[in-house]
Order: sequence, then structure tokens, then C-alpha cells
Amino acid sequence: MAAEKILVIEDEEDILALVHYNLAREGFQVSCATTGEEGLKLVAEQPDLILLDLMLPGVDGLEVCRRLRGHEATAGLPIIMMTAKGEESDVVAGLELGADDYVTKPFSPKILLARVRAVLRRRTQGG
Repeated sequence: MAAEKILVIEDEEDILALVHYNLAREGFQVSCATTGEEGLKLVAEQPDLILLDLMLPGVDGLEVCRRLRGHEATAGLPIIMMTAKGEESDVVAGLELGADDYVTKPFSPKILLARVRAVLRRRTQGG
């Protein structure tokens, strides 16, 4: 089986580098974007999962999620939100918009990888 493709949309370079390194080391194909607009364009590469920061310049993560969920071709694409916004209301808003999981910063790369695998596993098991 080909390695799953993961799109990381994150504007903080150090976090982007950390996430990219850990995903690539685990065998995932990783694409990166630093803005919501760039991320939406890279969705055309048909990633298997998106790691999405909420606080992005321009089109923010909530709007990216809203747009992806609003199109039939991307409505079922797994999204894990990664954000410093850890208040209960932020988590609820992200999940209600359609995120499959929500990880607050700072996070453990091992926990992030476990959550990525869990979401991908649920996708391949059909639910």
C-alpha cells in the first residue's frame, strides 16, 4: 500500500518543521502550506488527511474546514485541527464544524502521530 498523504496547514515554521519531520520519519508523504489559501489549493493533490492550524493568516482554519466540508469532493476528508486555542468553546466549535479530532498546542509528536493513525484507521474501516 502506498504511504498515506498528509497535508499540513500551519503558519508557524518551527511547528511545521517538527510535524513534517515526524510524519515523514513514520513513512507518510507530507505536503505543507503556510496559509489557508495555499492549503485549499493543495487539497487538489488529494491528501488522505489534513492537519489544520486554526489561526492562519488570511483564510483561517475554521473557514478552511467550513469550505472543505461544504464541497462534496472533500466533505469526508479527515481533518485534525492543531491549535493553541484550547478553551472548551474552541474545541466544541472546531468539532462541530466537522473536524475529526482536535489537538491543542503544545502537543507531543507521539500523541499527534497516534491521533493521525487513529483517524486514518477509522477512515479505512469505513467509519
